[in-house]
Amino acid sequence: MTLREIEAKYDKKMKMLRDELDLQRKTEIHEVEERKNGQINMLMQRHEEAFTDIKNYYNDITLNNLALINSLKEQMEDMRKKEDHLEKEMMEVSMQNKRLADPLQKARDDMNEMQKKLRNYEWDKQILICTKARLKVAEKELKALQWEHEVLEQRFLKVQQERDELYRKFTAAILEVQQKVGFKNLVLERKLQALSAAVEKKEVQFNEVLAASNLDPTALTLVSRKLEDVLESKNTTIKDLQYELARVCKAHNDLLRTYEAKLLAFGIPLDNVGFKPLETAVIGQTLGQGPAGLVGTPT
Repeated sequence: MTLREIEAKYDKKMKMLRDELDLQRKTEIHEVEERKNGQINMLMQRHEEAFTDIKNYYNDITLNNLALINSLKEQMEDMRKKEDHLEKEMMEVSMQNKRLADPLQKARDDMNEMQKKLRNYEWDKQILICTKARLKVAEKELKALQWEHEVLEQRFLKVQQERDELYRKFTAAILEVQQKVGFKNLVLERKLQALSAAVEKKEVQFNEVLAASNLDPTALTLVSRKLEDVLESKNTTIKDLQYELARVCKAHNDLLRTYEAKLLAFGIPLDNVGFKPLETAVIGQTLGQGPAGLVGTPT
């Protein structure tokens, strides 16, 4: 075999291989294009479906938005109407507030006053509680005082009875003493007057005897001295009687003052005694204010 035959043979094989590979390439390319077209169609179909879905979605969104916009428009209209209505009501409320401003202030003042009264009520309530407590204590004290008053009243009645009895006895004693003192004073005054008259009579008789007798001076002096002694004795007796009379009058007057003081101490007016005791006095003398035993001897 020659070189040309080999080359021709290999060229034929190369051509057949090339044709075969070219056919295989075309077949593979056709298959690839078929697969590509199928994938493209599938993708286009998917994209179309997705687009349709998106379109429908956005159409639904648009419709929903339109419905929402219409609903919002209606709501806005309603809100505007409500706003107008509320504005009218607010104006009416403002006018009513203006009309109610003075009553409101008055109500606030009344409320403040009521709060003050409430505080005062609480304070008065506390005071009332304390007062009730003190009242209970006072009632207990009142009951004790009433019981003590009853006891004292019984004692007072008893003392009053004793006072009336003492008053009766004292009045009787005063009347008896007054009668005795009056009688004794009368007797003493009569004795004093009788003694004074007797002394004067004796002096006159003595003077007449002296004038009628012719006694010597020594005998006359002796007789005069004896006469002076007798007169001095009589004067002493008279002074003692005057002193006794003054002492009895003073005792009587002291007894009257004691009697009046006792009556006043027992609450008995002096006008209710029924008689007026008489004070005694010595003619020509003023009695002192000391005890009866301290009456001065008259000179």
